[in-house]
Amino acid sequence: MPDSPPRPIPNARVSARAIYQTIRRDGEEEMARPMGSLWWSGVAAGIAISTSVIAEGLLHTHLPDSPWREPLQAFGYCVGFVLVVLGRMQLFTENTITAVLPLMAQTNRQALMCIARLWSVVLIANLLGTLVAATFTDIIGFATADQLAAFHEVSRPLLEKGWLETLLHGIPAGFFVAAMVWMLPNARGSEIWVIVITTYMIAIGGFAHVVVGSMEAFLLVLADEVALGDALWNCLVPAFIGNVLGGTVLFSLLAYGQVRQEID
Repeated sequence: MPDSPPRPIPNARVSARAIYQTIRRDGEEEMARPMGSLWWSGVAAGIAISTSVIAEGLLHTHLPDSPWREPLQAFGYCVGFVLVVLGRMQLFTENTITAVLPLMAQTNRQALMCIARLWSVVLIANLLGTLVAATFTDIIGFATADQLAAFHEVSRPLLEKGWLETLLHGIPAGFFVAAMVWMLPNARGSEIWVIVITTYMIAIGGFAHVVVGSMEAFLLVLADEVALGDALWNCLVPAFIGNVLGGTVLFSLLAYGQVRQEID
């Protein structure tokens, strides 16, 4: 009588090799998707991630002015990431690991072109989504005057950092998002906690996330507190570079290195 297949062990952790293969397969599927699908998913992600700033601002208006207001309002930052990640929308910083792992497994010109296509389409779509959200918030005027003032207040720290400081603060943000993607296959019903813990660290640390930061930047541009060119160059460009360094160069290389000798 043939041996029966081994039964899965309840609550057993997924191995690093299996996590790598899962994320690599997701990345290959994303790079093979039609451009239109990537575009509209990216726009939706930009609009959804903007709720991080909205939620922070709303908490700011309802919490008293005290030393613990900032740590509590930082939980609002997690809202947009929960919507985007569980909604399976295209967020640029997630693709700093999902699209890069297939590239590491098979580095060639075609793979580089695919990742360039994915990154450029998703990033531009994300920024368009945050611009739509900022315009709807400020010009269309769904928010009260107090709420709009709070949105501007929670966004102003974006302007307090220099170019290099923003780049350096973008590295841990990219690392935490990549770590979130890496941990999700082992979450098993605790996905929200994984998302909240990692993104709360970005918020409480004042780290720079290029897409959330674009919502903050566009709100301040519409309020005439900063010129568009200055916002793009001084805030978003260094955050973009830092996110790529943290997510791709730092986390993805480490993740690939630990399984390189175990994969085909």
